[in-house]
Amino acid sequence: MSTTSSLRLGALALCIAALSTLAACSKTPDNTSVDARTSTPDQIAHGRYLAKAADCAACHTSPGGAPFAGGVRLGSPFGTFYGTNITPDPVHGIGKWTAAEFYKALHDGVTPDGQLYPAMPYTSYRTMTRADSDDIYAYLMAQKPAAVPNLKPDLKFPFNMRFAVMFWNMLFLKDSLPDASVGTSADWTRGKYLANALGHCAECHTPRGAFGQMNGAKALHGSDLGRVVPPDITPAALVARGWTGADLQTFFATGISRQGPAFGEMHPVVYLSTQYLSPGDLRAMSVYLLGDAPPPPTPVQPGSADAAQVAAGRNTYVAVCAGCHGLGGEGKPHVSVSMQGSSTLRQADPHNMLVAMLDGVEASAFPGTESLQAMPAFAKTLNDEELAQLANYLRSGWGGQPGDVTAAKVKALRDAPSH
Repeated sequence: MSTTSSLRLGALALCIAALSTLAACSKTPDNTSVDARTSTPDQIAHGRYLAKAADCAACHTSPGGAPFAGGVRLGSPFGTFYGTNITPDPVHGIGKWTAAEFYKALHDGVTPDGQLYPAMPYTSYRTMTRADSDDIYAYLMAQKPAAVPNLKPDLKFPFNMRFAVMFWNMLFLKDSLPDASVGTSADWTRGKYLANALGHCAECHTPRGAFGQMNGAKALHGSDLGRVVPPDITPAALVARGWTGADLQTFFATGISRQGPAFGEMHPVVYLSTQYLSPGDLRAMSVYLLGDAPPPPTPVQPGSADAAQVAAGRNTYVAVCAGCHGLGGEGKPHVSVSMQGSSTLRQADPHNMLVAMLDGVEASAFPGTESLQAMPAFAKTLNDEELAQLANYLRSGWGGQPGDVTAAKVKALRDAPSH
């Protein structure tokens, strides 16, 4: 975040003082709702399914911690947020909340304790139905209370002025984003709800403006959040990287497909959320992302590259990569992914490929029996020129992209800070 952007938000925040009385204008939720003490087993079971679809555990269950007790660290350009306790604990959790108050938190970002930061994706959850909100509430209230205090966010000025979020909502809180694709089928409609309201795909895969707001005109076009950046998942970008509806369903169910594995922030999405969705819902989400009548996937065509660069890159590949990935890039089950048809190699921007080469990739377990060994980091063993040559060999040969990665680009990413 630039200094100019910070000052702009600071100026807006100072204007809030004159507008604070507008808080009273926020909607009052309908108080007719489910009573947690009389929830039916079916309602709780449905709420459990919806909580999986909404990926609640990713932010609200820390590794080794009590379920939904919070504590997950969420880095951002504005500072650090922490997932909160959403167990029925009456002191630290949501035990005193009504279902109506829970719905208001999801819909408006307002809790009995005040305004939420939009790090909690109420910007997407606001399109969730009241019935589904009530079922998630019933499920959460049926969990074991955990007396775990919440951690306060550690934010830079002026982003630590929580009351300024009210004005942010006035400017940027929308009821919906443009559709990802074209469709009218029942699967497409269901997939839209799953991807937008519950799965909140746009929160990661949509670029952000100066104040952290989603750029609706570029919905699902990818973003630059994090070290591993969420890619463009619009229909045109997906088919350009070889994806079909069947591939997407396999990826969501297992975390790995012929285009490669889920890594970075997408791995926990699969592990905690999408693997639990029904085959029908996985199909629906895939239909929505590609549309009712998607174009055929684009076959890989060799990309243009300097012959000397490719030759040098192949020498490096044979020396440090082929032992796991194979001379022909075929990969090995339970060891390494195939380079053939890799979605990461086929991305127009080589960012994620270079991050994997510099930082390595952790060993991963996937739903079912598949697993992959760790990929070592090459930041200390290969210099910028060697990594650029390797990248150009991979991209031009198996990615169908031009061999245009430079040593300067590698160095810039090597030196870039991560948040």
